[in-house]
Amino acid sequence: MLASRVSESLGSAGHQVVVTAAPPEATDCDLVVCDLETCDPAAVAGLGPPAIGFYSHLDTGTRERATSAGVDLVIPRSRMARELPALVDRMLGQR
Repeated sequence: MLASRVSESLGSAGHQVVVTAAPPEATDCDLVVCDLETCDPAAVAGLGPPAIGFYSHLDTGTRERATSAGVDLVIPRSRMARELPALVDRMLGQR
């Protein structure tokens, strides 16, 4: 359900979205958006493209692991739901 919200939100903002169960190959995308409850922050941070990871605001451990792993932008799920297209544009340098 969350993947469809992300896909719809970014698709409406003009972005091409591919939803995968595993991290993509580094050359396959310009940006990675991931649910940190279902993906390994270190794997996402090591892909190459910038990464936005979101987490439950109550799960500070996940936030800390993602930040330590080098995920470029780690945000609570509620902020992701409100601001995702603008955050993606900012990460891609498209303000």
